[in-house]
Amino acid sequence: IVGHGVTTLHFVPAMLAAFVASGELEACAPLTRILCSGEALPGDLAAAVRARTGAALHNLYGPTEAAIDVSAWACGDEAGTGTETTEVPIGHPIANLALHVLDGDLNPVPIGVAGELYIGGLGLARGYHGRAGLTAERFVPDPFGPSGGRLYRTGDRVRRRPDGALVFLGRLDDQVKIRGFRIEPGEIAARLRAHPSVADAAIVAVPAPGGPRLVGYCVPREAPAEARGEARGADRAQGGEAAIEATLRAHLAGQLPDHMVPARLVFLPALPVSPNGKLDRAALPVPDWSARPDGSPDQPDAPLTPTEAALAAIWSEVLGVPDIARTDNFFERGGHSL
Repeated sequence: IVGHGVTTLHFVPAMLAAFVASGELEACAPLTRILCSGEALPGDLAAAVRARTGAALHNLYGPTEAAIDVSAWACGDEAGTGTETTEVPIGHPIANLALHVLDGDLNPVPIGVAGELYIGGLGLARGYHGRAGLTAERFVPDPFGPSGGRLYRTGDRVRRRPDGALVFLGRLDDQVKIRGFRIEPGEIAARLRAHPSVADAAIVAVPAPGGPRLVGYCVPREAPAEARGEARGADRAQGGEAAIEATLRAHLAGQLPDHMVPARLVFLPALPVSPNGKLDRAALPVPDWSARPDGSPDQPDAPLTPTEAALAAIWSEVLGVPDIARTDNFFERGGHSL
């Protein structure tokens, strides 16, 4: 970058995060513009980039079916007001394109309400080669434009802010259904990333006895250098992660309904990514559902009476866990109302 006088770089956010973590960004004096696209840009990453360089940072969005980028947002002073710590808009449409936020009947939804993003105007592909059925499903007649026009159904959930900027909320097909509740994993992950002790997070529905359960995968934020030495050995050995998990669960419980609080939190040094820099879900470890959620030894408080023992045996059979303590919470061990 320095040797060739590179002024503009285009990153996937995961690669940008690695570049920032390397400490090399500050040395790239020729840089005047950084573009980011390919996946959601975390607010704390945008703030870190702006704090380390004078280069302008732009968040772009767009699918291959619409000639790649269709919207843009210049990350500006809003980083200092706190709004960019939780969301970085994908912005406004570029010239000759229209972005609509619609419900399932192709009706526009109100400002602030989530809907599916549809793209219209120039730049749309003609369809999928040799796949007429898929083309008809994804490229639909445009009720807002000239006769014969089409809209592309992106499958992305967005909402429009009062200033007209669009905010990406996640994929429609990323929605999961847990015990009848429709859940947006991205919303929970954003709440986790907003906590000062979490550098990155992902939420995944994982198979478990009694049906799928939510698991939160968290990358802890590094402690200050002067506090790391003793904390890493002693504190972790004394259940430091259990204490962090309890704090994070309380953080989520204060903002989300019970069914959106993950059953388990798993701490990783980094989230696994695929070669293209996106989350590799298949590489995420599956929790041991038979272990106690708080990490304490098995059966710290065994049943005392025949009735308690019988009830514990029923719970063990229904929940698929080997040891039930008298103080166990049915729901925390995997139970639910069904």
